[in-house]
Amino acid sequence: MTLEAQILESLDKVTGGLPVSGLQVSDAGEVLFCIEVDPGMGTQMEEMRMAAESAVQAIKGVSKVTAILTAKKSAESAAPDPHGMSKNPPLELPIEKIIAVASGKGGVGKSTVAFNLAVALARAGKSVGLLDADIYGPSVPKLSGIEGQKPEQKNDKLTPIEAHGLKLMSIGFISGGDQAMIWRGPMVQTAIYQMLRDVDWGTEDNPLDILIIDMPPGTGDAQLTLAQKVPVTGAVIVSTPQDLALIDACKAVQMFEKTDVKILGLIENMSIYVCPKCGHEDHIFGHGGAKEEAAKLGIPFLGEIPLNSEIREKSDKGEPLGQSIYAEIASLL
Repeated sequence: MTLEAQILESLDKVTGGLPVSGLQVSDAGEVLFCIEVDPGMGTQMEEMRMAAESAVQAIKGVSKVTAILTAKKSAESAAPDPHGMSKNPPLELPIEKIIAVASGKGGVGKSTVAFNLAVALARAGKSVGLLDADIYGPSVPKLSGIEGQKPEQKNDKLTPIEAHGLKLMSIGFISGGDQAMIWRGPMVQTAIYQMLRDVDWGTEDNPLDILIIDMPPGTGDAQLTLAQKVPVTGAVIVSTPQDLALIDACKAVQMFEKTDVKILGLIENMSIYVCPKCGHEDHIFGHGGAKEEAAKLGIPFLGEIPLNSEIREKSDKGEPLGQSIYAEIASLL
């Protein structure tokens, strides 16, 4: 019997036949799966989820297990609920400000910006959390230099991993950053919802000052979950000066505006390259496009971040940057 078959057989005994989806088994024996439950019974099903993890962990060849509860569509539902989220209530979190860092497209350096803005806010004396909501491409484990760690669970809450003065949470800490997440929209939404609800970000007496959320690129399920279920203070949009990136950045602005999320401003990343040897300036992706677009859209322009080797080198090493531009932008949030 294959390892996958053993896992499914074991889960069937624990879950009472509830559907299991998204099963992934890595070469190292790391197992990830979702159990589909009635969204209105998520809290009551937590004990069953933990029992499922324990049952799979006992199988020979399994090194680590992560089970996530995801929403099951009800055939008796009076209205269509394609995202499986209608029964999950809006969240009241012990967080003063929630800021989404987003982009219309990938490859513009959004995650690097989100991480370094969070560090800059922490260095300014704020208590700061960083949630990596990019389910398909989590970058925070690499950027923070703490790949391979897994958050502990205490009192039915995941404890964020702490580094660089931040409280960090990412699906990459749970599943392993090298695993491809082959999930449909409802599974993505539920995972983000759980990382907000089931993580110990703070308490009512000691709330977190700011939670930075590194959003996946685009205008899809993750953005809808955030807008509908979380009191978002505002969104920061990251773009390069290139026309192609700015077109998609405008779409991100429009999406947040349509869901009543305030736009805090636009950042131009990879704005200019300065040769470290001769000082020559080169506008590889153009220059000033984001500032002009912000003026057209009537939103604040927060600043220009250069393209240089220090950003790449420190990001690859898992070290935050010391550039003053991040502190300047952070002071505007």
